[in-house]
Amino acid sequence: MHASLSSLVIVIVVAFLTPLLLHRFRLHMIPVVVAEIVIGIIIGKTGFNIVEQDMWLETLSTLGFLFLMFLSGLEIDFSAFASKTKKKGEKEPNAFFVASNIFFGIFLVSLALSYMFVWLGYIDNAFLMTLIISTISLGVVVPTLKDAQLMKTTIGQTILLIAVIADLVTMVLLAVFVSMHDPSHGNVWLLLGLFLVGVIFYFAGKYFKKRSFIETMAKGTIQIGTRAVFALIIVLVALSETLGAENILGAFLAGVLVSLLAPNQDFVHKLDSFGYGFFIPIFFVMVGVNLDLRPLFTQFDILLLIPLLFVALVISKVVPVYILRIWYDRNTTLAAGFLLVSTLSLVIAAATIAERMGMIDENMKGALILVAVLTSVVSPIMFKKLYRVEKEERKKMVKLIGTNQFTLAAVRDLSPDEYETTLYHIRQDKIEQTEHIFPIIDIDDYSFETLQAHEALTADVVVVLTGNEQTNAQIATWAKEQGTPRVIAFAESPSVVQQLKDVGVETISLALSAGAMLKAFIESPNVVHMLTQRDIALHEIEMNNLAYHGVLLRQFPFLGDCIIVRIFRGHESIVPHGDTEMRIGDRMIITGSEEYVKELRELLEGEYH
Repeated sequence: MHASLSSLVIVIVVAFLTPLLLHRFRLHMIPVVVAEIVIGIIIGKTGFNIVEQDMWLETLSTLGFLFLMFLSGLEIDFSAFASKTKKKGEKEPNAFFVASNIFFGIFLVSLALSYMFVWLGYIDNAFLMTLIISTISLGVVVPTLKDAQLMKTTIGQTILLIAVIADLVTMVLLAVFVSMHDPSHGNVWLLLGLFLVGVIFYFAGKYFKKRSFIETMAKGTIQIGTRAVFALIIVLVALSETLGAENILGAFLAGVLVSLLAPNQDFVHKLDSFGYGFFIPIFFVMVGVNLDLRPLFTQFDILLLIPLLFVALVISKVVPVYILRIWYDRNTTLAAGFLLVSTLSLVIAAATIAERMGMIDENMKGALILVAVLTSVVSPIMFKKLYRVEKEERKKMVKLIGTNQFTLAAVRDLSPDEYETTLYHIRQDKIEQTEHIFPIIDIDDYSFETLQAHEALTADVVVVLTGNEQTNAQIATWAKEQGTPRVIAFAESPSVVQQLKDVGVETISLALSAGAMLKAFIESPNVVHMLTQRDIALHEIEMNNLAYHGVLLRQFPFLGDCIIVRIFRGHESIVPHGDTEMRIGDRMIITGSEEYVKELRELLEGEYH
């Protein structure tokens, strides 16, 4: 027991110190998980050999691996698969179509290269080697794209989709491969049972997510959402092993199901904290601890394998990705290719499984993991060197359907530096001649086909204010179905208001708004002045910069002359004070000079997915 606790303490302390050392020596180019493996190599079999593998570490390491696979599934943003309306004159590609074709190319090139390794005698099974070469690490791709603020660009979405498709396809094919080649595993058709159970869990989760009592039980000491996630992981992992699949497939499927249920960002961050704060660092440190690299340097054939495999990984990604040269410059295309060279988790999984099945020996496994570590260090560095970030002020796109005194007044008062507005107006309706200074598009009717043809249903914000409440409700529902993040509709009757709220549409009533404004004018005229005068207006900024998640307001040095009036967190309304933590997804109501508000908006509104 003493040896067990000593080894556990060493691993935990090392996992704690690693990110601190990276920060101290400013090694920001190296992913933390890679540094953890390297430190594990130093304290493990290759280095000082001061950690003893035992039940404690083996259990925690296995949990870390399962949670890593779960978070890999959770990283998948399925909204990226939705086809987006292409703007007129846009020269960028359809992200999903191009990503699918590029991955198909990656798989074919990987298959060809794998036969080279079979011919050289490194491995007997070309298909397994194809999976190893074609896999891509979401854990490296996602943070790198976030750092470069490319997640919402077409090139960023294309790179992300290639990685997502690679992650999904290689994970499923690895499970199928094991079921077909390992005698101890069941029939491959039993995997369909696992996916069927997953579908049942998805619909159950979707049903219970809407129940009000779940929201109440998600807080305090109950934390029902977190309990549900851990129960889902354990049940699917156990079921996956029972049906003859690898346990990692069950964990990955659990992550995919949670991602499909669209959890809020605060909950996702909580799950990240469980994984990357405790379980996953132990796994990566133990990967390094168990690697014995010394024999690699005594066997010439294994030593030769390392550069050969690295070159194969580069060729398999850069060659198919070069099709992006049609739309992008050479540097951007090469940067995308090199970022996709990164591979880590699935190579470790495949190498571990292959060794267990007797297809490769321990030295080959060590070489595969070492190359995976090298790619995770080199690929983000190459991407940052090749990709030239073009700073671009992106305006929020607002589409207003229904032209009248209210929408015209809103367009007039919205800052043209921050918002790009378009008004949609039926030809027969009368508008005053003085209003032609606004960007108005004449349409024949409010049918879905007409609005879709004029790209009226997709924007950052769609506002619907026609003369008919039912028309407002129908158009707002269409806009929400097209994936518009914010849809605002005018509705008066309670039944329509509730119907719209159920599908995520924000509603506003003209009668209630006028009454509330009049009451405010009588009781607090200065508050109304703040709402209506631009120089002292209130602004809403969403906190999406991971660097400031968890930072106390009194420790945040960039407020300038801005004052945070209120913070909205989910359904909570928080009065801010010095010890209030900023969190991802917080919507801050701020007042201050336009200059400082603009700087604060740029600082806080980073990319988070």
